[in-house]
Amino acid sequence: MLRLLASLVVNLIANAVGLFVASIALSGFSINGLSFFVAVLIFTITEGVTGPLIAKIALKSAPALLGGIALVTTFVGLLVTRLFTSGLTISGLKTWLLATLIVWLCALIAQFILPLLIFRKVLKKNKQEIGRAHV
Repeated sequence: MLRLLASLVVNLIANAVGLFVASIALSGFSINGLSFFVAVLIFTITEGVTGPLIAKIALKSAPALLGGIALVTTFVGLLVTRLFTSGLTISGLKTWLLATLIVWLCALIAQFILPLLIFRKVLKKNKQEIGRAHV
C-alpha cells in the first residue's frame, strides 16, 4: 500500500512538472491558477485509467504501436484534461503535438529523478540495513 501511495505521489509531481514545463515552453499552452491543480489530478487519473486500456487495444489490434503507448496516453490525458478543465488552453495542432511530447518527456525524466530525491533517506537507510545484514 505504501508503495502504491509513493508511486501516486511521484506520478502527480511528475505530471505537474510536465504540464508546468509545457505551459512555459509553448505559447499556445496555458494553465491558470487553481486550474493547474485540477488539471494535474484529471491528467494523472486519465493516464492511470487509459494507459492499460490503450495498451490492451494496441496489443490486440496493432502490436507495433506498443512502443508509442505512453505518447498516446499522454495525448489522451491532455485531451480529457482540456475537456474537463476550463483553465487549460491548448491551441493549434503544433502545440498539441509538442505539448504531448514535452509533457511525456518531462514526466518521464521526473519519474526517474523524483524517487531518488524524495525517498533518498529511506533508500539510504535500507541500503545501510542491507549492508549490516550481510556482515
